[in-house]
Amino acid sequence: MQITDVRIRKVEKEGKMKAVVSITIDEEFVVHDIKVIEGEKGLFIAMPSRKAADGEYRDIAHPINSDTRDRIQRLILERYRETIEAEG
Repeated sequence: MQITDVRIRKVEKEGKMKAVVSITIDEEFVVHDIKVIEGEKGLFIAMPSRKAADGEYRDIAHPINSDTRDRIQRLILERYRETIEAEG
């Protein structure tokens, strides 16, 4: 699996959510609404989710294993930081 495109949309309002990201996988499949969030230990990503009837949020799409999640997170955060630096 190769991530062939990453699109960053910065969130302008104050708060923990810093950006909303779309990734394209193998130039064939897109995942929208991945969030870049500022947490107590730094930036992390949250996969797209939906609020269930019980009030809990559940991921709609997510990696099956932690290695894949780490790879996706590293790439997204790298691109996010590049975007922030380019804006100066």
